[in-house]
Order: sequence, then structure tokens, then C-alpha cells
Amino acid sequence: MSKIICDFCGATDSVDNPVISGDNACICKACISAAHDIMHGNDPQDYHQEQNVQTQEEVIKLRTPQELKDILDEYVIGQDTAKKVLSVAVYNHYKRIFRHNEIDDDTELNKSNVLLIGPTGSGKTLLAQTISKYLDVPLAIADATSLTEAGYVGDDVENVVTRLVQAANGDIEKAQRGIIFIDEVDKVARMSENRSITRDVSGEGVQQALLKIVEGSVVNVPPKGGRKHPGQDALQVDTTNILFVCGGAFDGLEEIIKKKQGANVLGFNQDKKSKNDHDKIISKVETDDLVKYGLIPELIGRLHMTATLNEITEDDMVHILTEPKNALIKQYIKLFAMDEVNLEFEQDALKELAKLAIERKTGARGLRSILEDIMLDIMFDLPKYKNKTITITKEVVLKKQEPKVA
Repeated sequence: MSKIICDFCGATDSVDNPVISGDNACICKACISAAHDIMHGNDPQDYHQEQNVQTQEEVIKLRTPQELKDILDEYVIGQDTAKKVLSVAVYNHYKRIFRHNEIDDDTELNKSNVLLIGPTGSGKTLLAQTISKYLDVPLAIADATSLTEAGYVGDDVENVVTRLVQAANGDIEKAQRGIIFIDEVDKVARMSENRSITRDVSGEGVQQALLKIVEGSVVNVPPKGGRKHPGQDALQVDTTNILFVCGGAFDGLEEIIKKKQGANVLGFNQDKKSKNDHDKIISKVETDDLVKYGLIPELIGRLHMTATLNEITEDDMVHILTEPKNALIKQYIKLFAMDEVNLEFEQDALKELAKLAIERKTGARGLRSILEDIMLDIMFDLPKYKNKTITITKEVVLKKQEPKVA
């Protein structure tokens, strides 16, 4: 049996908003309440919108910054400053959406978009993925290098919003409270501070196009994305309440900061910089450094909170392998356990894995490919090791010896 629908607003009969059925019409509780307010000279309250926001808030389960950071700690090793910045930004963002009516005044709260600066594999994307997963909000991840100005080969900037709508399964209301992560934003920096005379369709042009959606505006987006599906009816999406997180490695930014501080970045007698020196310099980044790097001031002005991520050390790599909830070693132990095989890693083997990842300069994301290469032959013959224990040693990682089987 089909549910009764209100003839005035289209709401479906529910426990919270029951619909009363008459001979020739149906009306819901919300419309009766609004009609009562009108008859008594009061402004009718937007009951449906209020009810929808409350439902969304219940789903999102607004958490404190400390609670958000605790969640991030379970999946991301180190990077405490970046975790705090992102936790505060997300908390303030959703508090702004759901609790703005608690204090009745004319003050408007602006959103705080985030810029994450850190080397490849340091956890920028993982931070955004983790926080969206535990807030149960849609997340769209886009690579800035694939974006171009409208009319040129490549993705339009608006396609980023399309991906968010798709991540929300077509629910525009939910998408309008989601998170968009734009990676490799440093790759769309213009080549110099001077305005380019010629077209820069994948650099400054993209930054200009991003301004509109990052600041907050109603954009028309194709439901299936891009120009590959012409003739689509465009969807209208308001980006005012979408949180934008931009990330990039910003190679060469360190030299810009050192020059500003008057340090000599050239010469034969330069001491080899340590990781701590690098992290200290990058943490001092300011707006004018990013302008010199090639980001336009208007875009920087819309990325209000900046956090720097540190380079990952060998010890960090070992922790990443073993400690997070979805740590790679835990995943392999579970895979082997499914075939009733025990898997163990010696500490020296873990350190060697970490060392290899650092040498390849791929960050934490390089750990999986290293492990897959090492474990391939073992997993090929895995079923025959049933009820046995396989131990991975340093020599196995270096491919000098077969694993121990007991």
C-alpha cells in the first residue's frame, strides 16, 4: 500500500510528520502548524527545513575537536598540528551549519576552509577520508592537475561538485554539507608572480575558477559530469556549506621561506639539512610565501586555516605499519589467518620495510607496494602452510632468504 502524501507540500506520511487524509485532500502536521501561525498573525516556521537539519545533525553526530582528533589518532600516525587544525575547522564548520540559530543576532559565521601542506605520503588525503567517514558525510576527492578552465580539454572545476553529489547518491541536501578534498593544488600554481599574458588554462585559470565554488555560490553541475554527456539537465548545488580541504606538497616552498628570512640557499659549504630543520622552516609559511610560490591571493584568502605536515621518519613508518586500526601488518595477519596460517614480523624486518619506503620517497603509500612484492611468492603457496607459522625476517625483506616456517 502506497503512503499518503500531503497535497500542500508533498511530504510523505511519517511518525514525526503524520498526514491527515480527507475526502479530496491530504495535509501534514507541518502544514497545519504553518496554517495555524498564519491565521494567528505569526510568521510560519519552515518546519520541514528545520526537521531536515535536525535529522542531518543526528546523522552527523557533531563531535568535539578532541573527539575528532582521537578518531584521527586511530588511523594517522603523528601530524598532531594538522589533526588539531582539521578537527577545529570541521567542528566549527558543522557547528556553524547546525547551531547557528542558538544565538539570535545578526552575526554571520563564515566557513573556514583548510590548506594542508606536506610531502607526498604524509597523510593529507587520509586525514580527509577518515574524518568524512566518521562524520558520515559525503567526500569527493579531486586531483587539481586534471582540472582546466571551462572550454578546454580536461575536467571543469564544477565536476568536482558533481563527484560530491554522486558520493551522496544524488542527495543534494546531503552533498551541500559534504567535504571536497582537492589534492595537488600546488600543481596549479602560476609560474611567476606576474600575471600571465597568455592563457594559463590549467594553472591560474583553474585557481580563478575555484574561487567561486570555494567561497560559496550556487553552481549548475551536470549530474553525470563533464562534457561527455551533453544535454543533461543541470543540478543546482549551493557550495556555501561545503567544506573545502586543499592539499599539496609545495616542493620548493622551503627555499622561498629561507630567502625571506635572509638565509643563503646556495653555496658549497651548506650543511646537509635535517628533517627537523625542514619541518621548522615549512611550519613558518605565511600568505606572502604562497603568493610567491604561485597561488593567487584571492584563493589563499579563502583557505583560512593552514596546517603543515611533517616528513615521515623511519620510526613513524614502523608505527604506520603496525599501530593504526587498518595497519598493513594487521591486514596481512588477517589475510593469512583466513587460511589458518599465523604470520609474524620481526622488528628488524619492520625497520627494513620503513627504510625502503623512505629511500623510494613515496611516503606511507609506498609501503603496500613494497609488501606486496615481498609477500607475492608466499601468498601464492599460502594454502599449503595451513596450521603453520610464517616469520618474516630482515633477510626476507632484502630478498636474501626464504621466510621461516614452523
